[in-house]
Amino acid sequence: MTVVLHTLCALPSSAAFRDCIKVARAGDAIVLLGDGVYAALEGTPACRELQATRVELFMLRADALLAGVSQSAPNIVSIDMEGLVELTERIPRQLAWY
Repeated sequence: MTVVLHTLCALPSSAAFRDCIKVARAGDAIVLLGDGVYAALEGTPACRELQATRVELFMLRADALLAGVSQSAPNIVSIDMEGLVELTERIPRQLAWY
């Protein structure tokens, strides 16, 4: 099975968000970037959808701070740019969602 790193830059209300959730499989990872960080807000429907997937969940800390997302779900790991680079090295197959 091929593992994929999904970079999700779309709002939770977008078709790209829904498509990413449908395509992501156990063992994959999703990184929330840009508008995607709004899906990390704990208790929201989008956050519950993300948590229902069996993937590793990350969000770019700088984007979350810019968006005012300070309270994310506990299983969403906040990473910096170095962490994002490490993920891309660990999971070379990537799929971007805008």
